[in-house]
Amino acid sequence: MTKLSLNRVATLALACGLAACGGDSGDAGGNAPPPAAQAPRMHLSITATEDFAGSYGAVGAYEKLSGTLRGEVDPKDAHNAIIQDLDLAPVNARGMVEYSADFVLLKPKDMSKASGVLRYDAPNRGNILTMPNPAATPSDAVFLERGYVLLYSAWQGDVPKSSAARLTLTVPVAVNRDGSSITGTYRSELVPSASTPVMTLPGGVFNGTMIPYAPASLDNSLPGHSLTRRLNDTDARVAIPPSDWKFADCDAAARPFPGAPDGSKVCLKGGFDPAWLYELVYVAKDPKVMGVGLAALRDTVSFFRHQAADADGVANPLGGRITHAIGQGTSQSGNAMKTFLHLGFNQALDGSKVFDGVYAHVAARQTNINTRFAVPGGGGAIRTDHTAFGQTAPRALDKDYVDPITGRKGGVMTRCAASNTCPKFFLGLSGTEFWQLQGSPVLTDAWGFADLAQPDNARIYYYASTQHGGAGGTASIAYVPANSVYPRGTVAHHSDTFRALFIALEDWVVHDTAPPPSQVPAIAAGTLVRPEQLSWPAIKGLSWPVGGVATAIPDFSYRGWFNAYRVLDFGPQYVPQDESGVATQLPPLAGTDYAILVPKVDASTGLALAGIRGIEVQAPLGTSIEFNYVATPGQVDLTSLTGSYLPFHRTEASRLAAGDARPSLESLYGNQAGYVSAVTAAASRLVAQRFLLQRDADLRIQQATAATVLP
Repeated sequence: MTKLSLNRVATLALACGLAACGGDSGDAGGNAPPPAAQAPRMHLSITATEDFAGSYGAVGAYEKLSGTLRGEVDPKDAHNAIIQDLDLAPVNARGMVEYSADFVLLKPKDMSKASGVLRYDAPNRGNILTMPNPAATPSDAVFLERGYVLLYSAWQGDVPKSSAARLTLTVPVAVNRDGSSITGTYRSELVPSASTPVMTLPGGVFNGTMIPYAPASLDNSLPGHSLTRRLNDTDARVAIPPSDWKFADCDAAARPFPGAPDGSKVCLKGGFDPAWLYELVYVAKDPKVMGVGLAALRDTVSFFRHQAADADGVANPLGGRITHAIGQGTSQSGNAMKTFLHLGFNQALDGSKVFDGVYAHVAARQTNINTRFAVPGGGGAIRTDHTAFGQTAPRALDKDYVDPITGRKGGVMTRCAASNTCPKFFLGLSGTEFWQLQGSPVLTDAWGFADLAQPDNARIYYYASTQHGGAGGTASIAYVPANSVYPRGTVAHHSDTFRALFIALEDWVVHDTAPPPSQVPAIAAGTLVRPEQLSWPAIKGLSWPVGGVATAIPDFSYRGWFNAYRVLDFGPQYVPQDESGVATQLPPLAGTDYAILVPKVDASTGLALAGIRGIEVQAPLGTSIEFNYVATPGQVDLTSLTGSYLPFHRTEASRLAAGDARPSLESLYGNQAGYVSAVTAAASRLVAQRFLLQRDADLRIQQATAATVLP
């Protein structure tokens, strides 16, 4: 039993006896841990040092260090009390729980030229997403020219070492006091992309490459095991008889059903059909103490920021040169940074701040890292994100937020406000976060009637008319009618905006220079509305979910048109407001819906009216749409994290002939010079607003000049 709160202790006591819960309090082996002789120790091992290509202004050359940090977490320290099952983790002779984290460090060779800013970027499922690559993206050099030290270290404990580039974290497995395995309910959503006789655990579009939890028994006829299928998420589940599926590896030729027993795979008689969504519930064993990853992140950053050497006297390569730390995460890892903050881990063991600033980029949710049998690698995707973990903790930021639907008190900033360790905080949202990842509750009350007041230390930036993963220009747009209703991808993007805003966050942290005000759609301004209130430009032969011409797309009135957001009940041992505890109700029970609102679009262009309107929105060549739909007959859902793009017609004559109500390029710009002038004016406005760096503005103007848009 963890020490989350007195309420939780009472809930657990009422819910079940210790044995029935599949675990108990106390330490592995039946003995109380010995008192810790001293503070937790950190052991640094640098396994590789290599030159980083290029030289960067006055800072000069950089080098890349790779290695591991072996650390300890004190299970008796109140700073760690919220970590699920920490008191069931094995301890060493010093009474400490151990972990080992991979890291990569990019630093100036001459640390006297470092600026003092440590930028930590959280890996996404073990992958480094943001390593600067000035050869491919020259603007990436800005962070190196400014003398940043960049740190990437592992925080997720179920990432396999499938490649040398992947950063992994080793965390302990919780066990009962007698040393026996802890067991419990676990769910996996299996989504085949093609017909196949077997699927590999743990399943899920994004979680599928993680290390699975093994079933407690391969006998799937035992209680607690089920495999169901359904066409759409809201359809009734159809049970598949236990005799027709097994924990096994199989193939149609050499090893037909039932195959060879294998706890990491599921073999289905007749095979898995991509038309169906399969849901597997089983009794798993040996849960990892995944929340140790939050403590590892806290202590890793604190070590590099403050310590002269590790416990063995190995020198910290940053040696007293760090004055400020800024943390960043993108998508899943951005959600993790919000969870890190929400659960109180921005308070270091000495009471200081871990991060002075945090940027959670395209991160609408939180991450499920602190439950028993946690799934930190899950995420929003086709057909699988409606009742997933990561959706019960508060979206609202303010420390005093009260959820009127559940009565739960507190927002993301509650714990850091109590310890006076709140960072300066940026939250960035693409359009996907509104349509697919239920982003609007960070901006409105639960009913969608009023805008929320945001904390003084926070800014929220909406990147208008963008999709989750950014964009790669018109060449990246793909139209495959069998897969998606509209051409897939957006031209509007947020990479330039992110770069400029990160510099603004640095200025706020280091120099106390106030950043640009939040840029978000709002109810009061009429720019944040219910989906059915949108009005789309009419295009002959094109169907919209609402507005424009009558839709031919079936039933987008609830699930599928946009993703709903419901109160989810994972059982009495789960602590929903903290995404912690033990989930016993799988799938969860779904209750009241929160309001979902979306950015209003211009009825003539289909482009968003509010937010940071980048060059592709202010001087558009077409409509970047923040959503898209699956084209598979019978499936009603959004395509996974992607938008759409519909180019404008070049001339008025072609526009009229096509029956397109949107403006033509000819009517917008007149000629090529007019287009370049519009791009130049938009770039100048964005630079003045601090949403675009001058170097990026110059590049966009060059690209516009080189493009053949009009005669």
